Amino acid sequence: MPSPSSLESTLTRAWLARGALACALWPLSLLFRALSSVRALMYRVGIKQSARLPVPVVVVGNIFIGGTGKTPLTIWLAEVLRAAGFTPGVISRGHGRSGDAPLAVTPSSNAQDAGDEPLLIARRSGCPVVVGRDRAAAGRALLAAHPQVDILISDDGLQHYALARDVEIVLFDGRGAGNGWLLPAGPLREPASRRRDFTIINAPVITPALRAQVGGTPFRMQLDGLAAAPLLEPARQLPLAALAGKRLVAAAGIGNPGRFFAMLRAAGLEIGELALPDHHDFLDDPFAQVDADIILITEKDAVKCGQIEQLRNDPRLWVVPVTATLDAPLAELIVEKCRGCSTA
Repeated sequence: MPSPSSLESTLTRAWLARGALACALWPLSLLFRALSSVRALMYRVGIKQSARLPVPVVVVGNIFIGGTGKTPLTIWLAEVLRAAGFTPGVISRGHGRSGDAPLAVTPSSNAQDAGDEPLLIARRSGCPVVVGRDRAAAGRALLAAHPQVDILISDDGLQHYALARDVEIVLFDGRGAGNGWLLPAGPLREPASRRRDFTIINAPVITPALRAQVGGTPFRMQLDGLAAAPLLEPARQLPLAALAGKRLVAAAGIGNPGRFFAMLRAAGLEIGELALPDHHDFLDDPFAQVDADIILITEKDAVKCGQIEQLRNDPRLWVVPVTATLDAPLAELIVEKCRGCSTA
């Protein structure tokens, strides 16, 4: 039986083209589309009820399954809203966490309890963060604990229609819409034509073909990593260029590891690659047999590695923080849209 990681890799490759495997799965994608369309329609016509919270809700999500860069975008959005005078909070499912009930996430939370992405958001954004399967319940818990919060960002809640939203932001990356088909024949949870307020593409350049694939009027996002620091010494940052000449391996347990590797190569580094499953827990110490002077890891992976004693004490682990840079007019447009939202 193939391992989950090899199956994921096979499907990921198949989803970028309409090859034999994708075509074989296409009938199932029609069923998936019908079921998801009926579900969305039930919320639109009121058969199923969406809970509305007393503050505006901005949803950041994707329709392309896997990582497109939502966490850095959420952190950027929190900073933009705060600069505009809002007091934002963040709610999230908390992928991989234990338990479903709402849980407040602090910078010192355990990653297994909170989820890796919410923990990183709490550390980087300084916002109140609450995770829970029921996003509306998570939002109510956050507002009860932090009554000063006047806007909520729902991280990765695009298909969670049980929570009413005021602004929807859909994020793609350089893979666009893949082969354009829905699961399991393609990578899409919903059609690329799905309505939304803002479309963002995480890519160095938005080509005409990419623009046509995703639809709408997309804005560009770029993730920049300029330095690295030892896992337990974040203040001791060195420019990435200073690592040239060392034996480097880059490891990433994110939705699209190739994007992390490409960023490091663009900075002039020669690296070996260690791609791990998204949300990898690192309990198996995947670095034990790695022959390298420095192992470069993502911030998302670092929040878990820093809580595992064996990895925390591995001097080879260096973290590469990334910062989202977006087209200048976008921040103004989002703030304007949020200010126009009515509250319950």
